[in-house]
Amino acid sequence: MIRIQNEDFSLADEYQALREDAPQIGAIVTFVGLVRDLHNDESVNGMFLEHYPGMTEKVLAQLIEDARQRWPITNARIIHRIGALHASDQIVFVGVNSAHREAAFAACEYLMDFLKTKAPFWKKEQRSTGDVWVDAKASDTERESRWQN
Repeated sequence: MIRIQNEDFSLADEYQALREDAPQIGAIVTFVGLVRDLHNDESVNGMFLEHYPGMTEKVLAQLIEDARQRWPITNARIIHRIGALHASDQIVFVGVNSAHREAAFAACEYLMDFLKTKAPFWKKEQRSTGDVWVDAKASDTERESRWQN
């Protein structure tokens, strides 16, 4: 399940949706990303996120399919917010369930690592010195590259 949306999401609702696959599953792993109020020691008041409609959903669907090919996961959910967000707002939810925790942990981390570098989202931070478009960090690319082998 993939959703790109302006409105916030409920972690409890998303967890419950992943739990519906019980009793076949034995593990649920979730990740929630938040808007930080600091970037390289510079104050961030919020951010504005844009995406490429249609293409973004295809990329996320392919990431989930790739995770299914690597690990025996039962289900995966990705929610990514767009539009204006404030410091501490939720940006992204990634949730995975599986029969075993190892697959759920690995798949969740894999999805988040590739989402940061492959999904067509653009972020503009609203800093005290002005608005700045943010590129993927070198550390994001490094995290992605470890899955290549």
